[in-house]
Amino acid sequence: MKRVCKEQGIVAARDADYAAMFWYPKVPELEKWQALYRKLAMEKKGEPDAGRKVFSWAREAGFTNITSSSSTWCYATPKTRSWWGGLWAERILDTAIARQALEGKHATQNDLEDISEAWRAWAKHPDGWFTVVHGEIICKS
Repeated sequence: MKRVCKEQGIVAARDADYAAMFWYPKVPELEKWQALYRKLAMEKKGEPDAGRKVFSWAREAGFTNITSSSSTWCYATPKTRSWWGGLWAERILDTAIARQALEGKHATQNDLEDISEAWRAWAKHPDGWFTVVHGEIICKS
């Protein structure tokens, strides 16, 4: 990060932390989704919990003037639950995530369909609530 930052420049980053995501009501298939997503991300050398590490990565890059913070997304209204739940219901069936899960034998098609249906059921639940935690940094050179 610092290598490409101009003198007196700024680098800003934000990323989610999948292990820190939580929801209500408790849905076992969403716990399976979370574990599966994290496993697949790590298999591809990604970091599903990057939000908690962005500050450390900035220090590792050589930044010393770092402002660190966090923010959240919350899906609790019928409209936002429908969007978030529908997005994941589709992603788990028809994206690279699904292909990787199936090809790596991390899940069966039935497993993915169960997870998809759980997302749709969660989205329809009147008490449904989901939060996504993000780690954030602003670095000044």
